[in-house]
Amino acid sequence: MSTSQRRLAIAAASAVGLLFLSACTSAPGSSAAPTSTTVPSDQRLENVRPDLPDGRVIGVGTVLDVAGDVQLCMGAIRESYPPQCSGVPLDDWSWEGVEGSESSGETTWGAYAVYATFDGERLTNTDVPIMLALYDPIAPEDPTDGVDGATPSDELTRILDDISARLGEDALALRTDRGYVWLGVVWDDGSIQDAVDAEYGDDVVIVTSSLREID
Repeated sequence: MSTSQRRLAIAAASAVGLLFLSACTSAPGSSAAPTSTTVPSDQRLENVRPDLPDGRVIGVGTVLDVAGDVQLCMGAIRESYPPQCSGVPLDDWSWEGVEGSESSGETTWGAYAVYATFDGERLTNTDVPIMLALYDPIAPEDPTDGVDGATPSDELTRILDDISARLGEDALALRTDRGYVWLGVVWDDGSIQDAVDAEYGDDVVIVTSSLREID
């Protein structure tokens, strides 16, 4: 691996890690937000199980291989060398012919766009990945259509704290911005969005899915 390739890979991996680390650093509030008590327990946020994607998905993040235990990290990456994270297990991964990786001891990692299938708990690699430094994704549509939210900031902070306490690491990214709470998850088919709408009201929490269906 050339010096320039290594710098590109480190820069891309750092960008992914910083994005999600910064997303998770919103200051906690002093109390949890009240949620709707009329929502059935199996439809509450922490109990929702979205339907699985029918075909392939694409996910962007850091592939981390520790002694053959491979995962795709789409959330926060701990600042260490080698890096550490809590990602989604990734099966059928091979480094053969894949550029942009770095190794230290038993750990190999790199930043990629990964094509896979998803069974709700694990990803299975299906295609040659694309180095994140070379990946040019289509910009996602703004789910708010550019309209700022109207929820007071102190209420948004309480809602953020409530979601954080209930979802834990299942919340890949959690922040307040433009009058909304933004919640990033591994996968949502709209079910998690429906759940937060039922509990917190419409146009309060915006859910974004890290995995995107491609066929």
